[in-house]
Amino acid sequence: MCGIVGIVSQTPVNESIYAALTLLQHRGQDAAGIITVDEENRFRLRKSNGLVSDVFRQEHMLRLQGNSGLGHVRYPTAGSSSVSEAQPFYVNSPYGLSLVHNGNLTNSSELKETLFKQARRHVNTNSDSELLLNILANHLDKINKDHLTAQDIFQAVRETHRDIRGAYACLAMIIGHGIVAFRDPFGIRPLVLGKRVENGKTDYMFASETVALDIVGFEYVRDVAPGEAVYVTFEGELYSEQCAEHAVLKPCIFEFVYFARPDSIMDGVSVYASRVHMGEKLGQKIACEWQDEIADIDVVIPVPETSTDIALQIGRVLNKPYRQGFVKNRYVGRTFIMPGQAQRISSVRRKLNTIKAEFKNKNVLLVDDSIVRGTTSEQIVEMARAAGAKKVYFASAAPEIRYPNVYGIDMPTKHELIAYGRDVDQIARLIGVDKLIFQDLEALKESVLLENPAIQGFDCSVFTGEYITGDVTEQYLESIASQRNDLAKKKREKDATNLEIHNEN
Repeated sequence: MCGIVGIVSQTPVNESIYAALTLLQHRGQDAAGIITVDEENRFRLRKSNGLVSDVFRQEHMLRLQGNSGLGHVRYPTAGSSSVSEAQPFYVNSPYGLSLVHNGNLTNSSELKETLFKQARRHVNTNSDSELLLNILANHLDKINKDHLTAQDIFQAVRETHRDIRGAYACLAMIIGHGIVAFRDPFGIRPLVLGKRVENGKTDYMFASETVALDIVGFEYVRDVAPGEAVYVTFEGELYSEQCAEHAVLKPCIFEFVYFARPDSIMDGVSVYASRVHMGEKLGQKIACEWQDEIADIDVVIPVPETSTDIALQIGRVLNKPYRQGFVKNRYVGRTFIMPGQAQRISSVRRKLNTIKAEFKNKNVLLVDDSIVRGTTSEQIVEMARAAGAKKVYFASAAPEIRYPNVYGIDMPTKHELIAYGRDVDQIARLIGVDKLIFQDLEALKESVLLENPAIQGFDCSVFTGEYITGDVTEQYLESIASQRNDLAKKKREKDATNLEIHNEN
């Protein structure tokens, strides 16, 4: 669940990409990177672990020369958190090619083997993004021309679609040519196109969310369609073509519940408006199913920040006062996307503090966007009781998350998910609440479809266990569980740290 940016302009893009990445920081806090192409057709690259503001200092920005470039913020689901796996990646052949990627490939293992056997291409990391880059590079190489046409590039993307499976929103920059954006046939991960006109010339920008366009003065044009490739030359010419068979829009519904910023528009949906609908529908469910408890509720309190708009609507539907009971430390990252359980647990207390007057001697209804592992929810409930709450009720704007995500969200093993194999009452006891309620899946879908009825479906695999790419087997799920559970992550982080210390020495 990374954030990506690409700009083709007539003026330097380093500061614009930096600014855009700061607006996409919520999508990844592990690493950041920017690559540009200078006047001599050389890549200029800076990437490292850390937040955008930590990775790029003045000396780095001065070196990132050029009027076109890519940017990335990383949220690791595959590989490790080593600097070597930060994006952008690049290869020198053919032409000079760089790529940033948001998503996750589901057939990485077989692709890596096939790529070496057929093209003798070596992938140096465990990142599926580097693998994807080399697959695209191989197909561009097969064209065997000094200068590529738009149709040549679309053909390479078409062949790449045929090779890879999973979720991917990608931006690739080709030296001497331009930037091509493409999205998987289901549009699982978001990607938008913007433009601005300066001095009679049009600049183009791609980004994961429209909020990144807004900060640098680009106007939202449209979303890149599922399976589509959009190619912009360095001279500002734009071409587009559908490059995948049987493309259909079925985005990840968890984008709207949690990941995206409320001031973004994705796939024709206002994220803010969809969350207001979620609150409306969840409030109606509470009113219907909790008739005995409603009179007991004194106040509705959101768990900041994603759930604030949802909680406000619940309070309106139930005719209960809405209050801010938690103060968020904005300098602590989002706990759900922390790379390890120990880090997630320690971050909750540093991230939130209670306003005790809003809890003391009250029966409170806490509202959160979702419950994943349950550790964060349990600690929040403990904080509410420690602040003086008599009873704690809890409402989740998402249904029960019972299955792993394989398309770029860090829900790697069902045994780490609190709802797996448990009913609502059992979950309530584990997180320590007096009563718990979850949003219905159909109500969640309707909340998004109200903003764009043209969406033909959603990836709801974390709720249903049904994977829309059709290639996810139980064997694959067991494989990623062994690779990506918290114990495996801890070992990889230790190995990566030792390697970097060795390299420094």
